[in-house]
Amino acid sequence: MSAPADGKLLIDIGSTYFKLCTATSIEQHFRDFNKRILDDLTAKCGDTLARYAPEDVQICSSANGGLSTLIIGATESFSLKYATNIAYNAGINIIDSILFQDIEDASVPSDLIDVVIIVGGIDSNAGVFDARLARYLSRLNYSNAVYVGNAPDGEALRGQIERMVVLPNVVDGRLHIVEEHLKDFLTNLYQQDIEGKEDIKHLYAITANQIYSTPYIVGQSLPVINAAFAVTDPFILLDIGGATTDVHYSKDLVEDNIVTERGHDRIVFKKLGVYKSRQSLIFTAEHNEYAYELLMHLKVTENIYTEHSEKATKVLMKLAIFLVLCQMSHDGPSYVTLKLLAMNSIVFTGGIAKVLSVEDIEDIVAFFYRKILNSDHKPVTVLDADYGIWTLGAKEHASCR
Repeated sequence: MSAPADGKLLIDIGSTYFKLCTATSIEQHFRDFNKRILDDLTAKCGDTLARYAPEDVQICSSANGGLSTLIIGATESFSLKYATNIAYNAGINIIDSILFQDIEDASVPSDLIDVVIIVGGIDSNAGVFDARLARYLSRLNYSNAVYVGNAPDGEALRGQIERMVVLPNVVDGRLHIVEEHLKDFLTNLYQQDIEGKEDIKHLYAITANQIYSTPYIVGQSLPVINAAFAVTDPFILLDIGGATTDVHYSKDLVEDNIVTERGHDRIVFKKLGVYKSRQSLIFTAEHNEYAYELLMHLKVTENIYTEHSEKATKVLMKLAIFLVLCQMSHDGPSYVTLKLLAMNSIVFTGGIAKVLSVEDIEDIVAFFYRKILNSDHKPVTVLDADYGIWTLGAKEHASCR
């Protein structure tokens, strides 16, 4: 654990647990979903809260689940990839991406989309987008749209598309990524979403500080993580919780590297959680050709999917590890493929720390490497048993303000 400065209280509100960190301890509590977050927090930790003034309380939260995003881009290799990279690092969940050339045949999501990102071309070229874009968006149920493609088309489309903000291009003339403008826009949007949730709004009764997203705070910990944990670059950090699985990874592991200033990136698997996303995790497992062999290795059958027990939760956690690693390997459909054979450390945090031991995790990681990568490679497993990593990020963020 990384203790906060004397007189500070750090709070993380997750989809399943909430955690409080003082200079001497970390408290962890399973949420009561029949209560408002503030009421539940006060009932379980009222004595701790009473010791701190609002200006000394810092809160982050992933309880809102993040924003849903649709990306429309001109090319897979640059515009879609760059916008996807920026969105993930701003804490955004991507539900789909569409190549503009295929837009007339693309399905229209029925659910509300929080933000549509439109990206493509470089500023010296015009005519990448045409009236088909406006027609598609007119059929879409969305709250925000942001254009980060070539400047001439942005000016032409301005006013044609409702609620569309035009920002500078994310692709420069050298085909490098320019992330600042879009990332700031998405981060602010995410922030507004957190603050707009009724349960989160109530928390301003106990803090005078801005409430940040947990993925953002965890991201702040990565450059300094080896100060508190035995982590060696390159590494990945898996934050496996109740609703989603977040993966933070060293850029050295990316096969098709994107030129940015950061040394780490993030990807989120919105449907690979163990509590709120239980059914989608099971669905993914049922459609993975190796999951049955993993169940045999664990000496259980598919009947475990219908059980609600401590044993079933452990199995689902193990499946989540395996499925996420598959998603980021050559065997998976993820937008990013990592050089997992070059990985030195693999760090686990989140709800998984309450359920699995290091030995449990090492067994699953070894199974993945043997079965999927045909290798005996063994990255060092680090388990953040007391949820200390997010406190590192909170301290780092506070020191940079």
